[in-house]
Amino acid sequence: MLAQLIFLALSAFAIYLFGKNAGKIGRNIHLGLPENRSDRKSERLKTMLWVAFGQSKMQTRPVAAILHLFLYLGFVIINIEVLEIVIDGLFGTHRIFAQPLGQVYGVLIGAFEVLAFLVLVACVIFLIRRNVLKLRRFSGVEMTEWPKSDANYILIIEILLMSAFLTMNAADSKLQQLGVTHYIPVGTFPVSSWLMGLLPNSTTALVLIERGCWWFHIVGIFAFLNYLPYSKHLHILLAFPATYFSKLSPKGQFNNMDSVSNEVKAMLDTSYTPTPVAAGSTFGAKDVQGLSWKNLLDAYSCTECGRCTSVCPANLTGKLLSPRKIMMDTRDRLTEVGKGIDAHGVDFKDDKSLLDTYVSREEIWACTTCNACTDACPINLDPLNIIVELRRFAVMEEAQAAASVNSMFGNLENNGAPWKYAPSDRFNWATKE
Repeated sequence: MLAQLIFLALSAFAIYLFGKNAGKIGRNIHLGLPENRSDRKSERLKTMLWVAFGQSKMQTRPVAAILHLFLYLGFVIINIEVLEIVIDGLFGTHRIFAQPLGQVYGVLIGAFEVLAFLVLVACVIFLIRRNVLKLRRFSGVEMTEWPKSDANYILIIEILLMSAFLTMNAADSKLQQLGVTHYIPVGTFPVSSWLMGLLPNSTTALVLIERGCWWFHIVGIFAFLNYLPYSKHLHILLAFPATYFSKLSPKGQFNNMDSVSNEVKAMLDTSYTPTPVAAGSTFGAKDVQGLSWKNLLDAYSCTECGRCTSVCPANLTGKLLSPRKIMMDTRDRLTEVGKGIDAHGVDFKDDKSLLDTYVSREEIWACTTCNACTDACPINLDPLNIIVELRRFAVMEEAQAAASVNSMFGNLENNGAPWKYAPSDRFNWATKE
């Protein structure tokens, strides 16, 4: 009974703590401006199933795709076993699903073990890729000590959890063979059976190992759950809403600002009455509150995989821009604002902003708006939209733009085109001598 009470208290605390941190993340996302992403529901559902569940955009890098598939299936399927662990922990039973499922239970245990082993292999290879081979896309100015450590921590945690799972099964199987009460004979253990020879023959020692690994496994899962809100691995949960609410219009299509459209319509039609602009609203965004809630959801969903930066032509030519950094900076600034609200209330203000404090002007003007980053993202995130909103603020609120952009604006005003030539001279190149 004591063990059950401890398990109940631990479970309740873990769920409460996760709910509290998840609530803060939800609050932070809702600091963004409203944006309607509720249209075309069937198409959105199809996109989520294909991209998030189906991992379709991972296939451009086959090795990473296969390894990630092992982790993905392991996370989804092996955690079905957590349901049994929770029931056993609450009611003091042991492998409660074994009797009602019969032979199917043995097949499931075998499948779980194979998946656990594949997860182990994938995690080891991922650690080698990051720390020994040091693939280029895992580096960059934004990949400071914490992002690198965060990725390693998760991989190590996965290895420990899967090792505990397999060791637990090995001890359980050996106790079954010894006919120990409470350890009912169930299924086969295709992977953990290889570990049985390493375990002692003492019943007491085996029970300690089995129970120790059982507690380590479930406590590790609870710890992992509460680590997610502080980690890039929050994408495990947020990838699904991020893809559901992703942009369905063509990637190169920019959204028109209603405030600007209303002004143009009023100029062209004197009978048109523009919708009043909300007090305090601005053109574009200087800080996270000026971005949409979808931009902020994207920032929390970023996997930091670097696929966006690895295909960015600006980054490849040595410019400061890194789409991954834009997403990470947005998340870091949003987290900072959220902590300020927690400490000082909803009216919290500081002397910082996303633009200038986190993202430099040189970065946003290095972007060619080619959409390579949005196309490469495995979960349909849109760093370009954040860049465009920061640019809009710089141009329309501050009248500050790159020299080349100001030159283009002048040409548009004077010549009706981005080029410096007068309209009458545009076809001089075609004139025959």
